[in-house]
Amino acid sequence: MNTDWEALWQDAVARTRPDGLADARALWPALALLVVVLAWRPARRWGRTLVTIVHEAGHAGVGVLVGRRFQGFVVERDLSGHAVTAGRSRGPGRIATTWAGYPTPAVLGALVVVAAVHGWGGVVLVCALAAGLVLLVMSRSWRTAGLVLLVGALTAALWWWGGPWRDGVVGGIGLALLLGAWDSLRDVAASRDRHQDHGTLASLTPLPAGFWLLTWFLADAAATALAAWTVLPVLRMV
Repeated sequence: MNTDWEALWQDAVARTRPDGLADARALWPALALLVVVLAWRPARRWGRTLVTIVHEAGHAGVGVLVGRRFQGFVVERDLSGHAVTAGRSRGPGRIATTWAGYPTPAVLGALVVVAAVHGWGGVVLVCALAAGLVLLVMSRSWRTAGLVLLVGALTAALWWWGGPWRDGVVGGIGLALLLGAWDSLRDVAASRDRHQDHGTLASLTPLPAGFWLLTWFLADAAATALAAWTVLPVLRMV
């Protein structure tokens, strides 16, 4: 059977093209997904897996932007992770790379929510698939590669078969990232491990670890305010 590649391409473009402000009713899945993640422990654990992947991608992305070399990343069994970038052991680039991990899930989550509300869910999913391919190549364990492949498969399925609820589900993923960012910030604030990112930042700068925790708190708060400011007016239209 011959495949009509032109029709397939047009179909893919149609599934990606922004379609304007999302219908308010289509965003209810976002709140439903958030409730599931809040109430059901396995869903919250899987949400933390996505947060870990995004956290490490934040380290890697900022590292590349400041001239470091991204060499790979790993997600451990306990859902912690680490990304390896090569470059100077001190200096602004190392500081920016180390700082970027914790706020990235919150910032990305808020941007995903804004994009979903404005009908850009398809674009978000295609960008996520492209980023997933890079992360798959840079995975340094079978567990990490398997998790990236699973996230990629779910992303592709949502892009292709999401239908009218796609923007709502994408928005829910953004909200889940925001929630996971707060969870991870709470955990790192309670940790006494000096090798955590805020401890590393304290060793790289004259500023104490608590200062860096405060900057992450402010970044998460700003991202949460942006998401709320975007979603609440739309929901009032129902």
